[in-house]
Amino acid sequence: MITVAAVAAGFGRDLEVSFSRIAAILDEARARGARLVALPEAALGGYLTSLGAPADAATGPAAEGTGPAGEPAAADRSLPPALDLDGPQVRRLARLAGDLVVTAGLCEADGDARYNTAVAVSGDGVLGVHRKVHQPLGEGASYLAGNRFAAFDTPVGRLGMLICYDKAFPEAARALAIDGAQIVACLSAWPAARTFSAPDLADDRWTHRFDLFDRARALENQVLWLSANQAGSFGSLRFVASAKVVGAGGEVLATTGTRAGVAYASVDLASMLASARASMFHLRDRRPDTYPPDTTHPDTTHPSASHVAEV
Repeated sequence: MITVAAVAAGFGRDLEVSFSRIAAILDEARARGARLVALPEAALGGYLTSLGAPADAATGPAAEGTGPAGEPAAADRSLPPALDLDGPQVRRLARLAGDLVVTAGLCEADGDARYNTAVAVSGDGVLGVHRKVHQPLGEGASYLAGNRFAAFDTPVGRLGMLICYDKAFPEAARALAIDGAQIVACLSAWPAARTFSAPDLADDRWTHRFDLFDRARALENQVLWLSANQAGSFGSLRFVASAKVVGAGGEVLATTGTRAGVAYASVDLASMLASARASMFHLRDRRPDTYPPDTTHPDTTHPSASHVAEV
């Protein structure tokens, strides 16, 4: 049996405050027997203060300093500190992890480039790295995109990582499963809807989508799924929290709901995977020979394609 934990918590620009919060979370997780803890996207240094296309800053309300729904213009976005993967902050995170495996998000510096990155660490150092591939709502104005999905071995099993919008694309999680991932940690800074948002986050359509993606990705790939998310508000964004652990059959084993907290679940990983894959062979029964050879550029000019951006 292993105990795993998915975190919903708020993290901002102050790294000392973030490390203090992380230390407390990991101390509690260790006391509860956890071996794997998933912290949110941008846990070190915070996420962007607003989302929206860079064009928002050029015309309309954004020219006066606000974007859609009164958000700050994209050009005025506050950027998180850019950190080196071999720098003191990641080493500090690894020391805090100690005997745990911990995943966390940060803004990675690679020369002059910035990436929205997830790292997995233990007391032994960096175990794995993932750069966010799919970029929503103008995020590409602040980060370069990653270009691969790969699983890696850890003391708790073979692990894959995704970041936020990555989970909206079935191919991303499937690539990790094909690479042997037994566990997927998806780290998010997933906000509520910007338009027609619900006063109660539990009723928000983006909360519903967040939860639906978590369950679908776990079920279709028959993996243990940890979903961590930012909580509270940051800049113009209000996050849906909803950290959870989802079993390989798509069942929610533990969740924080739409509040900050930590979702803990204890599982027999080998037994769970064997049971899920005993009668439904989602990976074995794939038929790649029948799938379109190139789905890179769908025909968005077809009359059935939607040209309405809903956010």
